[in-house]
Amino acid sequence: MVSITLEKDGKQTDLFGPNPQGRLIRDANGHVAYMVTRAELPRFAANSRAAGMPEENKAVVQGSIFYFGSYSVNEADKTINTQIEVCSFPNWVGHEVKSSYTINGDELRSTTSGSPVGEGTVRVVYKRAK
Repeated sequence: MVSITLEKDGKQTDLFGPNPQGRLIRDANGHVAYMVTRAELPRFAANSRAAGMPEENKAVVQGSIFYFGSYSVNEADKTINTQIEVCSFPNWVGHEVKSSYTINGDELRSTTSGSPVGEGTVRVVYKRAK
């Protein structure tokens, strides 16, 4: 992942900071896995996730997201439909997300507007892993 931004009311925001860490994995059988996190998530004071303080847990929840499910591509329309089966944000489970895309060399650009991302337009730039 290179970047993930939200454009709303003429303002652009880096959703997971300026250097998000993430992966998008799509296989030939229509399965998808997606994960993104802020690069600067805090280290927990304790060496146990179960012992995390409320502010530490909040930072992790607000600074990361993952989902997996299935997808299909409409090459004629340049759209990808993703069916979210499991997500770290439970409100997205069962949602279908339609995104437009462009591919230029090793770069994939995806644009999603409306539910479930909410108001505004989310733009994600990926670079093919080698």
